[in-house]
Amino acid sequence: MRLKLAPLVAVAAAGMILPTAAADAHGIWFEQRAKQLVIVYGIGADDLETVKRLPMMEKIKAYDADYQPIAASARAFGPAVVVDTDAQPTVAAAVLPYGVWSRVGDGEFEKKTLEEMPNATVSTKNVKYAVSIQGPLTKPLAALPDQTLQIIPVGEIPAMLGSPLKYQVLYMGKPIAGARMINDMINDPDAKEQMTGADGTLTMPVRNQGLNVIRAVYDGPTDQPKLYKQIEHTATLSFVLPHKPE
Repeated sequence: MRLKLAPLVAVAAAGMILPTAAADAHGIWFEQRAKQLVIVYGIGADDLETVKRLPMMEKIKAYDADYQPIAASARAFGPAVVVDTDAQPTVAAAVLPYGVWSRVGDGEFEKKTLEEMPNATVSTKNVKYAVSIQGPLTKPLAALPDQTLQIIPVGEIPAMLGSPLKYQVLYMGKPIAGARMINDMINDPDAKEQMTGADGTLTMPVRNQGLNVIRAVYDGPTDQPKLYKQIEHTATLSFVLPHKPE
């Protein structure tokens, strides 16, 4: 039987403030719409034609409480990308490779490689990652396959907004310093970014008594220097704090 996913729940800010000139500030994240789990591509309140990007999405997966895989698939349903699974998951995940973008100086980014734009001052391959907590975590969130950049909560997720929560950012499964984070991709997308410390951690207050979408960005080394100068990894972690009973 196919089961549509249902939501379960799952400081002081530390670190340096760093301006960024990201090639593409958008990301992907999971949220609930009409009691169905969907993948959204956008930033802030912008939902930017996610269905059009569905053919580009990869590694759409779900996991049980022991982080064992559960069969999962995505489909277009009207303007939304809906995820279905064969059992109720604890965690869902997805990857969106978004191509190479380059620009000269402060010009507009164009979807071109260094071979096509050899005078580019910025040239970046972009990959988006998303992890969503869909059920109570009975053990610490693990480093998941395919999530080259991943945000994990350290300790239990608090029940109330404003409570401090420590996050750790993993790059290729290991803590990474210098990842740039904000704690509300949807409601405060232009917040000043803060950097993870030497152990890959950063503590921030939980912002919403509802959907929380945390974002981290890390510029990794290029694997094809003739085509682009770096790889920009953008990861989100989403979870929900329930409101008081009505």
